[in-house]
Amino acid sequence: MASDVIIRRIKDSDYSAITTFFDDPAVVANTSQLPYSSEQHWRGLLSPSEKNIQLVAELDGRTIGHFGILPRQKQREKHIADLAIGIHPEYHGQGVGSRMMEAALELCDNWLNIIRLELQVYTDNPGGVALYKKFGFKIEGEHPYASFAQGRYRHLYTMARLRLPTQPVAELDGKTEV
Repeated sequence: MASDVIIRRIKDSDYSAITTFFDDPAVVANTSQLPYSSEQHWRGLLSPSEKNIQLVAELDGRTIGHFGILPRQKQREKHIADLAIGIHPEYHGQGVGSRMMEAALELCDNWLNIIRLELQVYTDNPGGVALYKKFGFKIEGEHPYASFAQGRYRHLYTMARLRLPTQPVAELDGKTEV
């Protein structure tokens, strides 16, 4: 099933589906957003620009997931990006997250030159933590009482994946350049 998932840029017709699945209690509980957010809210938050990449996962013409890659804009941090991901609850545990992560890492590694990809995930979201660990993310820290949702405080992990340069050093005009 995951091999049939198409990854593509977000378009106007996706926001209705995104609004619907982010309204699901199982999905919104694992974001920093509030329930019952409007389609306009999601349009504003997820609109692609020169500063971010917003993609969706589609299966049989249905938008079933969203992920955003947000490269840092500070000159000294352009090698870093943040990642946000959400999947329709009917497709949890079916490889959609893995397919989305593969696409995100392909972009970061081979097109954006991102060597540090960061995200935050709730400590009580074992599915999310396992997905990120599967793709080489490591827990770098825990933030106790970082969020409030569903009537209780929740802790967050900061996780990151490092892809350090392994390419051979290039030689230009007899000078070594990294």
